[in-house]
Amino acid sequence: MGRRSEPGGGSTAHGEGGEDDGGARADDGARRDREVCDGRDTREGYALPPPVYGPAAYRDRNWAPELRAAACGTATVLAIMLTVDLAAHTIDPLRATCWTAIALVLFAALFPVRVTAGADWLAVRGLLCEHRVRTDLLVLVHRSDGMAPRLVLRDVTGSRVELDPKALTGNPVLWHLLDTGARLSRERGLLRSGGEVLRELGERIDGDGARGVFEASGLR
Repeated sequence: MGRRSEPGGGSTAHGEGGEDDGGARADDGARRDREVCDGRDTREGYALPPPVYGPAAYRDRNWAPELRAAACGTATVLAIMLTVDLAAHTIDPLRATCWTAIALVLFAALFPVRVTAGADWLAVRGLLCEHRVRTDLLVLVHRSDGMAPRLVLRDVTGSRVELDPKALTGNPVLWHLLDTGARLSRERGLLRSGGEVLRELGERIDGDGARGVFEASGLR
């Protein structure tokens, strides 16, 4: 009888262990299902990846020249104001401080935003802060025309960026990264507004690229 009860007890213990293992596997599977959406890891803290500066990130190649132009313009204005005061013998510490403050405000207004992009993300950094969106999770693309045209992007997390379309027309790599992410957004059914804006922008960039090739080859 003792021998018969041992196998029974062993099978019971094994059965309980099997149930525990099965429950653990089910919990792990449910957790993985929550963490993976459309084949992408969407755990908290990963939805918006940190900035990556290197081979995986591409910057606006026109940003550095624009920054130099803003700095030179500001310095020129400050020099002119100080020179006028010196010539009129009206310069004093208070006036010099005032002109310097005005020059700093002018530089802040002229400071160009820096657009950086990588796989599935795009970031716009100003003088003080940076804003970032997931290009593969876009829900809105809008263009506002006027004295300063702006392209507005917003993703499912509510993050929003504004940038000058020239940053894309002057940087085909940035445009390619944005367009690739926007295509994923459309395939997922997220981006339902703004497709026409991106199409027109893409045609313009393609036209400028073809025109550049013709001009480089001597064709008109």
